[in-house]
Amino acid sequence: MPKRFRSELEKNFLIDAIDAFNRRLLIISPDHKILAANNTAMEGHPEGIIGKSCYEVIPGCSSPCPNCPASEVLKTGKASLRYDQCFNFSGTMDMLCLYSYPVWRGDNVDALVMLDFDLPALKNIEERRIRSNAFLRNLIHSAVDGVIASDPTGKILIFNEAAAQVSGFSVEEALNDITIRDVYPEGGAHEVMKMLLSEEYGGKGKLISYHIDAKHKSGAIIPISLNASIVYENGKKVATIGFFHDRREEIRMQKALEKTQIQLLQAEKMASLGKMAAGVAHQLNNPLSGIILFTKLVMEEYDLPKDALQDLERVLDDANRAKDIVKELLEFARQTSHDMKPQDINDIISRTVFLLENQSIFHNIKIEKNLDPNLPQIKGDAQQLNHVFMNTILNAADALEGSGKLALKTCFSPETGRVCIEISDTGTGIPADVLPHIFEPFYTTKDQGKGTGLGLSMVYGIVESHGGSVRAESELGKGTTFYIELPVAEGQEGGGKIG
Repeated sequence: MPKRFRSELEKNFLIDAIDAFNRRLLIISPDHKILAANNTAMEGHPEGIIGKSCYEVIPGCSSPCPNCPASEVLKTGKASLRYDQCFNFSGTMDMLCLYSYPVWRGDNVDALVMLDFDLPALKNIEERRIRSNAFLRNLIHSAVDGVIASDPTGKILIFNEAAAQVSGFSVEEALNDITIRDVYPEGGAHEVMKMLLSEEYGGKGKLISYHIDAKHKSGAIIPISLNASIVYENGKKVATIGFFHDRREEIRMQKALEKTQIQLLQAEKMASLGKMAAGVAHQLNNPLSGIILFTKLVMEEYDLPKDALQDLERVLDDANRAKDIVKELLEFARQTSHDMKPQDINDIISRTVFLLENQSIFHNIKIEKNLDPNLPQIKGDAQQLNHVFMNTILNAADALEGSGKLALKTCFSPETGRVCIEISDTGTGIPADVLPHIFEPFYTTKDQGKGTGLGLSMVYGIVESHGGSVRAESELGKGTTFYIELPVAEGQEGGGKIG
């Protein structure tokens, strides 16, 4: 700005106004020498301060103050305002506000003006501002949902701890190394902005409870519920802010509820099938008994040719076999409370195999049994254990898809003092990501309606209720082995069978 001419009268008024100003005003050189001062600044210095360094008139200072605004003005060429706890010009310790601005002569700073504002009101305002900012930061970082704000370029301005947990990025990484686009899958940030600018998702500039995917640092996709808005200042878009609610636990609980509902339906179906099987078995029992009785009578009362006797013996054998199957079906379907008593695990396994081995699914499956005849008895419920072995064997048969080998082995483990049962197949195997879930309630990779009935979750529950353990090992393309361990009955030891 060109220097304008001032009359002597105007100059005198200007100087008088500066002298009447009740704040200290100094004009200093770039090397901090005082060139001029108003009357308020001269108070308390009868010896005069012109020509001295500005820091010399402040008691306790021997060099330029660390936060001197004049030094900042010399660096930037712009006005500077600094707050500091230090000696003021009167020699007392106080919160001092110093304001400095340059006096230019051409392209160079010829001098600097220094003003002090040690106003209590200004101090209180600053303290309130600091407290308010700290409280706001605490609110954001204490939020249970992720809070992320970014400027129009995508640079992240706010990123709380919950956002760090959801995204996998640290707060420092988010503020310095990534943009908002890295928090979403490809194109996700653009989609969110497009919706924010639309009227359809909660009004223009707002997005309310919208289900969308976020992207973890590892690349994993995370389902979230997003509430977002555009931040305006003087009608101009300056930022966007979003609240990210992680939906993974919500989805997990929803799936668990759906599984429980399916489990209840399956349990009802199994109960109905059990009752129906028991009814059918009772209905078959009477005619089978008649067939057996009258076949024996015919064989005993009549002198029949040898060929006829052989045919009747075949009828009798098949009728007895059918009766045994009916007996096993009745035993399996019988609904009882836990009848815990000493049991021969080999007998339970053999009865289960007998009931299953003539079903069509086993026609091309070779069943190998290696049952230790000297096993101690275990304490258990025979019907419950029938459920365990039938379901596990059927599961293995499904994995064999009509052909292969099914091996059953029992032994006693001296190390654990338990009876061990191994059920292995040469089927397709279980994928590594599926294996940890196979004992979850009615977990299946098959189409709905093609499950095995009770489910491996029931196997797990029954074995656990017997004080035992069950686990599975599998290798894709080679097969799966289930390991079941059950405690022996009290008073039993390995190597000897009672009865």
